[in-house]
Parts: sequence; C-alpha cells; structure tokens
Amino acid sequence: MRRFSTLLSALLIAAAIHEARWAAASCRRAKSDPVRPHSVSITEFGAVGDGVTLNTKAFQNAIFYLHSFADKGGAQLFVPAGKWLTGSFSLISHLTLSLDKDAVILGSTDPSDWPIVDPLPSYGQGKDLPRGRHQSLIFGSHLTDVVITGGNGTVDGQGGVWWEWARNHILNFTRPHLVELMHSTGVVISDLTFKNSPFWAIHPVYCSQVLIQNITILAAPDSPNTDGIDPDSSCNVCIKDCYISTGDDLIVVKSGWDDHGGAATARPSFNITITQITGSGGGGITLGSETSSGGISDIRADGLRLSNSKSGIAIRAAATGGGYIRNILISGVTMTNVETAFVITGGGGGGGLAELPLVKSITIRDVVGENIKQAGIVEGIEGGSLRDICFSNIALNNVKSEPPWRCSYSEGYSDRVSPEPCPPLRNPIPINSSVCYWLDRRRRAQPLNGSHLISALVEFAPFAG
Repeated sequence: MRRFSTLLSALLIAAAIHEARWAAASCRRAKSDPVRPHSVSITEFGAVGDGVTLNTKAFQNAIFYLHSFADKGGAQLFVPAGKWLTGSFSLISHLTLSLDKDAVILGSTDPSDWPIVDPLPSYGQGKDLPRGRHQSLIFGSHLTDVVITGGNGTVDGQGGVWWEWARNHILNFTRPHLVELMHSTGVVISDLTFKNSPFWAIHPVYCSQVLIQNITILAAPDSPNTDGIDPDSSCNVCIKDCYISTGDDLIVVKSGWDDHGGAATARPSFNITITQITGSGGGGITLGSETSSGGISDIRADGLRLSNSKSGIAIRAAATGGGYIRNILISGVTMTNVETAFVITGGGGGGGLAELPLVKSITIRDVVGENIKQAGIVEGIEGGSLRDICFSNIALNNVKSEPPWRCSYSEGYSDRVSPEPCPPLRNPIPINSSVCYWLDRRRRAQPLNGSHLISALVEFAPFAG
C-alpha cells in the first residue's frame, strides 16, 4: 500500500507539473522588447505633435524608410511626447512602434483618412453594413515580428463621432478598429492605453504567436460594439494582465461570422490563454457568437475580475455557422453586479445553414459572485449538441431571479454549486470519466485504483477531449 501511495503521489506531482508547464508554454512572456539596431523619430519625417496637424504622410514615409532595415535586425519608429493626429497607416515586419509615456496617437475624425478595404474572407461582408470596411488606425498584413509598445503611451481613436454615425445609421462602410493585424506571426502589443475605438479595439485575425499584455482599453459604457480584444481565427495567443472598460465585451474569441464566410474560408481559433483580466463592460469574457464552421477550442482563462456587465462568462454558438466550441476551462473568477453569470447557448441567431454547432467539454470552476441577477442560462436547440457542461465550486450570492437557472436541450454535471443548477446539470461528476475538461486535481486524486488514476492523468493532459 505504501508503494502504491508513493506511486500515486509521484504521478499526481507529475500531472501538476504537466499542467503548470502547459500553462507556462501557452502564455510564456514573449520577447516584448527586441533590440532594434536602427531607430528614428516620427519628427524626422516632418510630424508635428500639436493635435491639429495631420501626420498620416509622416507615419507612412517613416515606415517606408525603415523597410530597408527589415533584413538588418529590424527597426524602431519612436513617437515622442505630443498629440499626433493621423489617419490609418500600415506597419511592416521586424518593426517596433514605440510610444513615449506622454505620446498620444490621435485617430482622425475625417472618414476619408481611413481607407476602405474588402470584408474579411471569413466574414463575407462588413459587420455594420454589407459593403467593405474602413481600415484600422494601425494596420498590418502578412507580417512577422512586429511590436506595438511604449511606456503607457496612448492610442486614441476619437470614436465618439463614429458611435454617433452608427447610432444614426449614416455610415457608408463598417467602422474601423484601432489595431488590426492580419495573417501575421510573432505579434506583441504591450504597455499602452487604447481609448475610444470606433469599433473593436484590438483585432488579431488569421494570426499566430500573439502576446497582448499590460494594456488598458477604455471606451464609454454606452459606446456601441467597442469590444476590447478579439482574437479571430487565430492560434497560440496569450492575453494577460489587462484592464478593460468598454461598452461591449472585454474579450471575445471569434472564428469568422456564421455562414457568411463559408466553409472554404473557415479558420479555427485555438490554444488561447487569457489570464489576470480586470474590467467592466457590456459583457465579460465571450467565446463566439461569431464561430463560423472554423470552430473554437482549447481555451483557458483564469484570474478574471468582472463587474457591472450584462454577462460574466458567455459561450455562444450560432446554428447558422456549424462548427464547434469545445475543450474550454475557465477558473478563478470573481463577479460583481453582473446580470447573468453564465450564458451558454448552442444554436441562437441567424438563418441560412442547417448545420448545427457542437458545444462540449466546457468546465467552469472556482467562481464567486455578488449581486448576480441570474445565475445561468444554458440553452441548446432540439437536435443540437450541448453536452458535457461542467460546473464546480461556484458560489453566487444575492441571486435575484427565480428560478436562478434556465436550461433546455443541454446536459452537464455539477459539484458544489450554489444556487443549485437546473436538473439537466445536476448529474454528479463521474470520477472515472473524462467528460469534464480539467477537473479539480483533489477530486481526481480520490480514487485509489489504477483505471481511475489513468483517467485522472488523461484529464490533466492539454487539449484532451
């Protein structure tokens, strides 16, 4: 017995190390300050930081000049203290855009300073309107090794005018983001404040190896569609240590827009870690509802402090897009003044494709909530697949709605959840099964037979399911 106990302890330690190593590998600190042997200031190209002079040409000319250093160790474009008004400009590979702590890049309020570009292939049309869209303030495509950073300098999109145009339906094209990088790898965005984005603030799409850390994103509480960070059809993404307060979701993982892009252009989002996020907004952390047939999988989020929002954790798959959302672990969450703590839907919205989405292997654990209106909405559709939804160690206080949970066409498991979920979610978590994604290690350690132990170790393995 002593020999088996020793073996059990060793295997559990190995499992813990495995989990820790995966977390570190998934969200390790990338080299956010690569040494660039060549550096210029935007002032060397005639830029004037008075907040009035338009500096688009200066940014474009500076970056064109630095292109010649891309194969010589890369280059840095420095933006000193001042207010630098500009329209959209595009980055290049092996470039660091660095802002002084007192530098503010101001987005022009003239739509003609934001060029029109085609809709994304996996969207098929703009989000506001079926036509094209305005290019983001800071843009890049097919880049490698690009850094946007600074000593907490600011990028201000002056989005108020765009929000009014959207409310009054006088836009001709979809609003721009503050930062959009496409088809790029080795991206770092750090140590900056992003304010008043006309639309989503930071949008990496078709990207890999992305690190977003130590940033602040701010927009008015009533600003429309001002998501904070939206990794879209992207993989190997780390988002950490951020404060976000906007009019919409803080972070949304997407993979194209329903069936608009079509299966031929579908690209999944996977291997994404979200950690140490604080904020308030129209929503908290959301997976979907733009899921397309590309799918979303292998997402881990922890250390979340959410307040004053309509939803805390939302997982939304649309019936029109097919695809999947699976292998999700969300843990270590504090919620305050949230309308609905958990929203998990498997077939809402839109029309078109008959293909139904798959939502499975979702584990939400270690959550505390205060002043929650509704505990949870877990609703699938007839014929759909919404299963293996697991809740563990959840305490939601002062829940006002009766009943506290709404469920339909779904099945799941729960352990130590208050208020008690609806019957389809009350099944006890099977010890010797892998229906839940990354269960509590202590609970997995309880069985003392070999098959249960192997099951526990399989559950610790990353991207099981």
